[in-house]
Amino acid sequence: MSLRPKDPQRLVDRVLVANLVLEVFIVVTGGIVRVTRSGLGCPTWPRCTASSFVPVAGQSQGFHKFIEFGNRTLTGVVSVAAILVAAAILHYARERTSLRRLAFLPLLGVLLQAVIGGISVRMKLSPVVVSLHMLASMVLVALSAYLLARYREGDGEPVPVVRSEVTWLARTDALLGAGVIVLGTIVTGTGPHSGDIHVKRYPFDPRSASWLHADLVMLFLGIAVAVWLGARLADDARARSAWHAVLIVTVLQGVIGYVQYFTKLPVVLVVAHMLGASLLVVALTFGVLALRRRGPAVQAASADR
Repeated sequence: MSLRPKDPQRLVDRVLVANLVLEVFIVVTGGIVRVTRSGLGCPTWPRCTASSFVPVAGQSQGFHKFIEFGNRTLTGVVSVAAILVAAAILHYARERTSLRRLAFLPLLGVLLQAVIGGISVRMKLSPVVVSLHMLASMVLVALSAYLLARYREGDGEPVPVVRSEVTWLARTDALLGAGVIVLGTIVTGTGPHSGDIHVKRYPFDPRSASWLHADLVMLFLGIAVAVWLGARLADDARARSAWHAVLIVTVLQGVIGYVQYFTKLPVVLVVAHMLGASLLVVALTFGVLALRRRGPAVQAASADR
C-alpha cells in the first residue's frame, strides 16, 4: 500500500503555509511574554530552573513561569514544522534544485533563534540581544514567506512584469522596511515592555526614537505607493494585488503605532503591532517577488531526465 499522497504539490504547499503561520504565531507569543513581564519566568536556559527543564512548584516567578515555558514549548512545535518543510521539499520537490538548497534553512534558523533566546535569558534580557531575537524572527518569517512564494512558481528565468525602475523602488522599499523593523525593536527597547520589571533599557529618549521610527515609516509608505502605481500602470493583477496588501498592512500598522503611542502602550495594541510587523514582512516578501514571473524550467527538467 502506497503512502504517497494523492496530491503531493498541495501537501507541500500546506506544509509551507503551516510553517509560515507558526513563525508568525511565535512572534505573537513572544510579544505576550514581553508585555506580561514573563521573560525571566524561566530564569535560566536551556533549563527552566537550575534543576529542571520544566517549571516546578514554589518558583518565585509565579504564573510567569508558565507563560515563558509555553513559548519555549512552541519553539519545539516550530522546529517540527521546519523539519517537515525540509522533508516535504526533499521528497516531493526534489527536482526543484533552487528549493532543495533552502530546505534546511528554516530548521537552522529556528535552532539559531532558540540559542539567541537562551542568550537573552542568560544576559537578563539585554535590550540588544532581545532586539536580535526579534530581528531573527523577522528573518525567519521572510524566509518562510519566500519559500512559499517560490514553491508556487516555476524555476525558469525571472521575467519582470514592471519597469526596472519600479523593481528597484521595490527593493529599496524592502531595505527601508528592514530599517523600520530595526528601529521598531529599538523603540520597544526604550519603552516599558521589557519582558521583566528589573532589566536594562536602551539609553535613548523614547519620544525621539518613536518619531524617528514614524518618519521612516512615512518614507516607506511613500515608496510603497509609488511601486503600487507602477504595478497598476503595468496592468499586472498579481503585482497590483500584492502591493495593495503592502499598503493595507502598512496603514494599519501606522494606525496601531500612533494609537498605542498616544494611549501609553496598552498591551493588546503592543501585541497587535508585533503581529502587524510580521504580516508586513510577509506582504513585502510576496510583493517583491510578485514583480516578476517564473515559468517552469523546461530545459533543466529535461536535462535531469
